[in-house]
Amino acid sequence: MSDDDYCPVTDATRPPKADGPPYAECVLCREPTEYPESYKGITLCPVCAWQEAQRTACSG
Repeated sequence: MSDDDYCPVTDATRPPKADGPPYAECVLCREPTEYPESYKGITLCPVCAWQEAQRTACSG
């Protein structure tokens, strides 16, 4: 059985990584992210992204 069988949401889109400043702010903690400021949408810093993944992880 593959991981896709457990977690059907595998095609989530991610914003493009920025080449340099200015960076978009994290929508949760307001820290800079690795995404460009011009990106329109929800951006999370690596710490908040990891914590969100832990909260929403599929349980087996």
